[in-house]
Amino acid sequence: MANKKYDKVFKESIARLSLEEGRTLSSISKEYNIAKSTINGWIKGFSEECMESEEKISPSIYEENKKLKKRAAELEKENAFLKKAAAFFVSEIDN
Repeated sequence: MANKKYDKVFKESIARLSLEEGRTLSSISKEYNIAKSTINGWIKGFSEECMESEEKISPSIYEENKKLKKRAAELEKENAFLKKAAAFFVSEIDN
């Protein structure tokens, strides 16, 4: 495997294959013809970068995210109720 220069986006996508998709270093190495040690270094760098960026995010964003998740859950419940009500009224009309 020759010394090649890879851009940041490519390195992150390779790291994500392992971190997010659970692919093994061996399978990624074979598929992309990149040394396992190189991939391991990219994964380590990407993980550290992610931890640093999380520290930079303000707490208000976490609070807003929490509120939005709660609101989404409420809307899903309302939607499910409306679907049941619509089904009920349709069955009443058919009778």
